[in-house]
Parts: sequence; C-alpha cells; structure tokens
Amino acid sequence: MQPIRRLFQSRSLHKPSPGTAIISYILLGIWAFIVLFPLYWLVVTSLKLPIQVIEGPFYLPWIDFDPSTHAWTYIFVDVWNDTVRPYINTIIVAIVSSVLALLFGGSAAYGLTRFTYRPRLAAIFTFLGLLVLSIVAINLGLDWRLALVVAVAVFLLLLQPISKRFQRSLGNNDIAFWLISQRILPPVAVVIPIYVLFQRMGLLDTLTALIVTYMAVNLPIVVWLMRDYFQSIPLELEESAKVDGASPYRVFWSITLPLAVPGMVATFLFVLVFAWNEYLLALFLSTADAQTMPLLVAAQNATRGPQWWYMSVLILIMIIPVIILAIVLERFISRGLLVGAVKG
Repeated sequence: MQPIRRLFQSRSLHKPSPGTAIISYILLGIWAFIVLFPLYWLVVTSLKLPIQVIEGPFYLPWIDFDPSTHAWTYIFVDVWNDTVRPYINTIIVAIVSSVLALLFGGSAAYGLTRFTYRPRLAAIFTFLGLLVLSIVAINLGLDWRLALVVAVAVFLLLLQPISKRFQRSLGNNDIAFWLISQRILPPVAVVIPIYVLFQRMGLLDTLTALIVTYMAVNLPIVVWLMRDYFQSIPLELEESAKVDGASPYRVFWSITLPLAVPGMVATFLFVLVFAWNEYLLALFLSTADAQTMPLLVAAQNATRGPQWWYMSVLILIMIIPVIILAIVLERFISRGLLVGAVKG
C-alpha cells in the first residue's frame, strides 16, 4: 500500500503526482483516439474500392485490403469541373461573408461597449408599425417610393410626441441580447421568407444571396463574442490616449484594434467554420451555379445509395483547409478563446 500511496502523492502544488499523470495521459489518449478515428476512417475509406467498402469493414491498408486511388482519380480527374466549381464557391462565400460579418459585427460590438444607447420602445414599435403598413400599401398597388416618403414623414412627425409620452427605453445589454436571440432562432423558421425575398430580387442561385444570408446569420455571433472581448480591454488605455490628444479614430486604430486581434481571429475562424459547413440555407438558395461543398457531399447519396468512397474524398478536401488555417492561427485562437474568461 505504501508504494501505491507514494505513487499518488504530489511533490509540488503545480505538478501532478506520477499516478495522476499516468491516468491523465491514458484518458487523454483514449479521447484523442475517439476524436481522430473518424478522420482516419475517412482517409481509409477514400482509399478503398466500392466492393471493399460494401464487404468491409476493413481497417488497415496493405493488411486488410490493398489501397486504391479510384475515388481520388474520379473526383480530381473524371468530374474535376463539377468538383472545383462548388469548392471555389465555398471559399468565396465563406471568406467574404465572414469578413463582412467581422467588419460590421466588430463595429457594432465596439459601439455597444464604448457608447450608451437608450432607444425608446415607443419609437421602435412605431417604426415597425409603419414598416408593416408600408409593405401592405405596396402590395395593394401603391408606388414604393411614395410609400417610403409617407412612412418616413409620419415617423418623424410621431417620433417626438410618442417618445415624450412613453419613457421606457432599452439599454446596451438589451440590444446585445436581442442580437444573440436572432441566432437562437432556427434557420428553418426563416428560410422560406429569405427564399421568397431573393426570388423577387432575382438573386436565387447566386453567390451574392449566399454571402448576404451567411453574413446576416453569423452577425449576432460576432457581436456577442467581440463585445465580451472589447469589454476585457481596459478603458483606461483609451482614456489615456485621449488625454494625450488622440482622436477617437486614432485611439481605435492604434490602441483598441491591435489589442483585439486575438479575439477577432478566433471569432473569424468560428464564423468561417459556420459558413463553410452551412447546408440548409445553401440548399434553398442555390441549385447549380452557386452550389457549395456541403451540397456536393450530400449529392453523393444517389439512387444507388451513399457513395461513401467519393463522399470521403470530398469531406477530406473540404476540411483540410480549415484544419490548416486553425493550425496556422493557433496562437491567436488560444488567446481569443479566453474572451471574457477573466474580468477584473
């Protein structure tokens, strides 16, 4: 019993005992195996012939089966044009929508942490009511330009007396919660109105529709994460720069923005992954010209059943860029993941 007890006795508060370290490494090894095995299975499946996949499972190349490049040749040679177009579409849509979401969401997050907003509930409901009336009037045949002018004029006339009559207002926290609540809403609840909107605008099956939609869907996540990160940056740094004569724009570009780089990189990668893997919205808004990789992967489930060998190749070439990007940006991500973890 004494040797076992010594095995689990730690000599330092900052260093685990040998027994604890052994158990920790065993558990981490098991967890690493569980996490990495699906990736290994993708690689193995992509090197199998269809008959080997059907008659399997075979686990070890050159032992259980002879590897084949049949699936890779089919994807990169036989149907190369049908593969490269969705791949390029995915890259363009994911990167552009993520950059725009970070630009607009980061600006909104900075405003919510550095400025005080007190929008009146009466003004908000008045605006929404006039918006609904304008849409109804346009559907009844009124010219949209005339409806817009009338709605703006009525809103400006009613804004001051209504705001004085009803004093209740919202705060920055209310605005932030309302923004994140839009992400809680499942996309399937709004995909039909979005589809009708882009259909009326003639933008179905275009990259523009996907970029705008992905940006709008991921904007609340950017605002929420970047808001916490901006709150972790000491306000005293900006106040000191203002005392030295720096303008608000100089303070933002020279002090706040460099300090927010880790949070921006981590947020960008999160949003990029969401946009990269988006399936439902792409399914409704695109057919052939704007098809993305998730749709191409799902298309491998043909009338003859799932083509697992082709699907594995497509999934591998789809996730490899994201993995490489995560490895390259790891030092920023590890700092950005601590957004809001420590607050003084």
